[in-house]
Order: sequence, then structure tokens, then C-alpha cells
Amino acid sequence: MASESRLYVFSEDTKKQLRRFRLSTSRATTPQARIFVIDRKTLEIKEADEETYTSLEDVADALPENTPRYVLLSHPVTLKSGRFSMPYVLLYYMPENSNNELRMLYAGAKELMRNTAEVGKVMEVKDEEDVIAIKDTLVDA
Repeated sequence: MASESRLYVFSEDTKKQLRRFRLSTSRATTPQARIFVIDRKTLEIKEADEETYTSLEDVADALPENTPRYVLLSHPVTLKSGRFSMPYVLLYYMPENSNNELRMLYAGAKELMRNTAEVGKVMEVKDEEDVIAIKDTLVDA
């Protein structure tokens, strides 16, 4: 992780937003998601917009068709045991038609994003259908 932390950066403001989002989602009763992007010039990882998405369909609609993104997601699920859970995961959105330069850029920062956001699990998604179907995967996890 040391090499990634020298290459990619988070502003102090982004770190505060990550912490605030993680803490606020633990009490939420609806899905909560934020989309993050890497600035190609500065290599800063930051929010793509200031939107907090409350449905997987809205997240899927907001993701570009050919550019990777990170999505922080907290989604309420009822496990097969009947217990309520609010998993906090990182969706690693990697469309199959994204160019190799962007694929490498996002792959290199994935673990840093995971550690900085303090998520429990990273799940790779490739398209809108994968994003929408993630709820079923969370129930099985």
C-alpha cells in the first residue's frame, strides 16, 4: 500500500467526507451510495458529484458506460437467517469496454480506496445489471 499512497492522494476534505458517509450510513434505513472518480491529472481520488444515491437503479444510471468508478454502498438487507444487516462495501465498477490506461489507473488505487474508505468488502461489477443485482449478492454474502 505504501507505493499507492505516494501515487494517489485524498484531500483532507475527501477523507472527512468518507468518514462522515461511513458513520451516517450505519443508521440509514435506505440504500446509500456515493460515486468516486480519479482525477487523471492530479491522481486525486474524489467524489464524482455531491449526490447521495438512494437506489441501485439511480447508481447504475449515473455510472458512465466506458469509464471505471468506485462506488461506496451501504445497503440494508435481511439475511437468510432473518437477521437485518447493513453491509458497507466498495463496488469496483470496471466496464468491459473501458480503455487499458483507465483500467490500470483504477486497479492501482483499489486497495488504497478500500483502506481509506474502511469498507469490509470489495465487489467487482461490470455493467448496470451487475449494479442492480448487487442486493442479491449482499444477501448471500
